[in-house]
Order: sequence, then C-alpha cells, then structure tokens
Amino acid sequence: MQIETGTETVLAEVADGVGIITLNRPERRNALHYEILETVPQLLERFVDDPAVGCIVVTGAGACFCSGGDVGGGTFRRPERGDAAPQKPTAEEQGQRLAEDARMIGMLFECPKITLAALPGAAVGAGMSLALAADLRIAASSATLIGGWGRLGFSGDFGGPWLLTRLVGPTRALEFLIRNTVIDAELARSLGVFNLVVPDDELRSAALAWARDIADGPRAAYRYFKENVREAEYLSLAEALPREGERMALSAATDDHRRALKRWMQEAAAKRAARS
Repeated sequence: MQIETGTETVLAEVADGVGIITLNRPERRNALHYEILETVPQLLERFVDDPAVGCIVVTGAGACFCSGGDVGGGTFRRPERGDAAPQKPTAEEQGQRLAEDARMIGMLFECPKITLAALPGAAVGAGMSLALAADLRIAASSATLIGGWGRLGFSGDFGGPWLLTRLVGPTRALEFLIRNTVIDAELARSLGVFNLVVPDDELRSAALAWARDIADGPRAAYRYFKENVREAEYLSLAEALPREGERMALSAATDDHRRALKRWMQEAAAKRAARS
C-alpha cells in the first residue's frame, strides 16, 4: 500500500507488515532536503502507531543511501520568508537548530519497533548518522560509510560521532573521523556495523525478506530485546536483572508467547510420536 507523503523527496509504503521509507532524490544522491527532515519524522510516528507495521525499513533510491546535508544545493532548510535579513544566530542557537533538524535520528534510534537501514550505496555525513541510528543494517556490497565532516573542517552532527562511538568504540571512531576513512562493506561487517552484506542487485529483496521475518515474529519480545540490549550499555548486571525479569513476565503474557508455546508443544509431541 502506497502512502501519500505530500512530497516527491520521500516515498513510503506498507507491504507485508513492513513500513518502508525511501529517500527519493537520486539525482542529488539522496542528500537531505528540508522536506525530508519534515516528512521522515511524520512517517516514523505513523508507522509506530500503526499495528499493521511490525518493522520499519529506511533506504535510498538509486545507487546511494544518503550523501548528507544538501548544503550546496540550498535546500537543506526551508527558505526564509520576509525581506529583513535574519540576525546571525549564536553557536548555541545554531546547535539547537541542528538538533531540531536531526529529530529523525533520535526518533529512529528510540523507535520501539525494530528498524532496519538498507544501504544501496554510500552513506555520508548526516546520511551515515541516519544509517547508524537504525537497529540493524543490511548493505549492498558496494555500500560505504564516510564521516566526511573533517574534509570541510566540520566536527560532525546529526549524532554521527555519538552513534559511531557506540558501535566501534572511541579509539576507532576518532581514527575514522580524523582520517575521513571510507569504511567499505567488508570492514563494516567485520566491525559489526553492517549485520549483512549482499550483492547490489539483491539488496531490496534481501532487506524486505529480513524485515518481513521480523514483522512476523514476536513483536513485544523484540521490543523488550531492544530495551534490554540498550540498557546493558549503562546498567550494572544487578540493576539489569530485575528489569529483564519484568519484561520476561510481560512477554509471557502476550499472545505471541502463547502461540509460540502451543507450536513448540505440538512440534515436541510430533517428534516423540516419530521416535515411538
């Protein structure tokens, strides 16, 4: 089912329990446009609230995932209205504005449903941030991750340095940022940043197959998995155990658990009958 997004720069659909968001500016390598910054958060909210959606996929049209902010194209922010020249904002004000622009990064990272970034090609700067904000990543063999900020004398935004540090550790993250390292698909997979790498022409089918499997699975359990894993980064074991236990009890009360238990008992009975 196609979803009307109100802009050609972002496409959206729901298929087989999967909500799909596609950045659609292939002629600009899917560089971020103000309509993308406004539309993607709306779609994420919609998919989170939609019980028909069990997994969310973010991808890019064409041969690139996202080349970062379209600063050179002049479409990163909505054009200002009025004749008066705006007063130059302070660094603090600019930082707050960038944080507002990056709202979709936080929403994707905090999303209660499992999110999957499917990379057909390069993810650069804020585009890398978008890819790293997802829970899981599947990439075409030609896909790369590039910070790209250093070559322009920038220090990084859209959560890129923070997300990269959590995934590869502070020493490797700083090295990659300083050296402007092109992290190719094989290196990204060896680091655990890419979960799966597939041939370029198989990306969409492989990504949707994985997303469908997730959507068909025990959604509450997956949500609690995600919360357990996130908390493991800052809670002690003693603090984590009761929180895990509470989620275990909540998952045990779901229809997903009851169906899975019934299926397991039927399979166990069939195995016993086959052996007798």
